[in-house]
Amino acid sequence: MGTTPPGRIRDSILGYLGAKGSDASLDEIHDAVRTDLGLVAPSSVRSYLNLNTPQKFIRTAKGRYAISRFEDEDIEPLGAAKSSNFVQIGRAKLYTSDCMSWLASQPSNSIHAVITDPPYGIREYSAEEQGKLRSGKGGMWRIPPSFDGHLRSPLPRFTVLDDDDRAFLLVFFKNLARLLHRVVVPGGNIAVASNPLLAHIVSSAFTAGGFEIRGSVVRLTMTMRGGDRPKNAHAEFSGVSVMPRSMWEP
Repeated sequence: MGTTPPGRIRDSILGYLGAKGSDASLDEIHDAVRTDLGLVAPSSVRSYLNLNTPQKFIRTAKGRYAISRFEDEDIEPLGAAKSSNFVQIGRAKLYTSDCMSWLASQPSNSIHAVITDPPYGIREYSAEEQGKLRSGKGGMWRIPPSFDGHLRSPLPRFTVLDDDDRAFLLVFFKNLARLLHRVVVPGGNIAVASNPLLAHIVSSAFTAGGFEIRGSVVRLTMTMRGGDRPKNAHAEFSGVSVMPRSMWEP
């Protein structure tokens, strides 16, 4: 097996992911590069992806990659739709769009404030778990107990994130922070809902993205999500927090 210059591997990967327009698994990317260039070691493709994440690529899930929306500090819109679908309600516009692509398409210094509660459950929002949710069989989604007579929407069980999951979240929030830093006006405010187990990751990512952390708004909370208590045991164990060692959210 000969040695393929890294530049050709780069161009092949970018060409494949750019044409695909979405993420792809490591095996899919290697197959595409091999079809394009001939015999290329899987380790060469894997190494190039790892060494250039998050500058050129983002890891969307374990073993899956997509082109990053910014490269070498310059944000580049990745096929962002300039005319997203929206609904007008009074003076407000509600857009239906991928937030990363939408932010990349907006003018610099055009947003005065952001309030967001992003998804932290990267496992339960995977395609596999979403499929189980819609089929109503298996997975980590459950219907909460209808103890008050009201129908409730499915909720994910409490899940523990491993080192790879936390690394993925750090990259995700760095991407978000760098996109926001361009479009938010100087002095604008961003409020991000978080939890005690992951707030340090969010803070680190936004600091790396150019923001200053000015403080936290804290609320006391007692949720019905998963955790230590058996199902339907909210009355018997009413004093038990399902958030380990905490009963508050920043």
